[in-house]
Amino acid sequence: MKKILITLLLIIGASAFIQAQAPKKLLAIFAHPDDEQTVAPLLVQSIENGVEVTLVIATDGRLGTNEYTDYEAGDGLASIRREELKCAAATLGVELIHLNYHDQLRSAEGYDGHIPHVRSLLKEITDIVERIQPDAIVTWGPDGASNHMDHRLVGATVTQIFTSRQWNNDMQLYFFGIPSDILPSNEAVIQRGTDRSLLNVQIPFELHHLDIAYEALRCHASQYPNYIVDQMKKERQALEQKVFLRQFVAPTGVKESLF
Repeated sequence: MKKILITLLLIIGASAFIQAQAPKKLLAIFAHPDDEQTVAPLLVQSIENGVEVTLVIATDGRLGTNEYTDYEAGDGLASIRREELKCAAATLGVELIHLNYHDQLRSAEGYDGHIPHVRSLLKEITDIVERIQPDAIVTWGPDGASNHMDHRLVGATVTQIFTSRQWNNDMQLYFFGIPSDILPSNEAVIQRGTDRSLLNVQIPFELHHLDIAYEALRCHASQYPNYIVDQMKKERQALEQKVFLRQFVAPTGVKESLF
């Protein structure tokens, strides 16, 4: 009996040691190819610190046309953007999971097109979270940084998964945020700002993290010509050298009234 007890204690001790030595896992979940740019310096820094970083992108980017290039929306652009995302992920050094959902999640097809699409997304991301068991998840907050419907819906999907159960590990959820006080107008604050006091996670990064982030952005050539990337980088360098996040904070008790 004594030998059995000693063996059990050794097994428990070894298991605890392995868990203590295991690298932390970060899961970044966003909507479109190039969305990873919002937290790219954080992803690079995390990898440098020994964190296992997995990037999940939900949509294929097929509707990603803009004033900078003359690509047409559709299957061809989706194929181009899939390769661009592979390039960006390799530059950042993250593991990539690129799902195959349509931009706007088939909302133009009405209930019968949209709802099966988003329910499938919910299930697939749940499967990813269950498999990876991350220590932290970063995604869009309710503003989606630009109010884009895909951003907001992906963030809401991740939040629903996080709040749907008590996960086995001490998983934490964080929303990307933009401090309201750096936005140029009251309209911008209403659309996508977060009061700085609510951004309770402010992670500083080094310039070389920013350099790698913008080299990765150059991979998304269908969206951003080099001169636009240079301009975006210059504007970002003028801001604080931090990634701002808001942690989802769970209640600590049960109330019996609203006030």
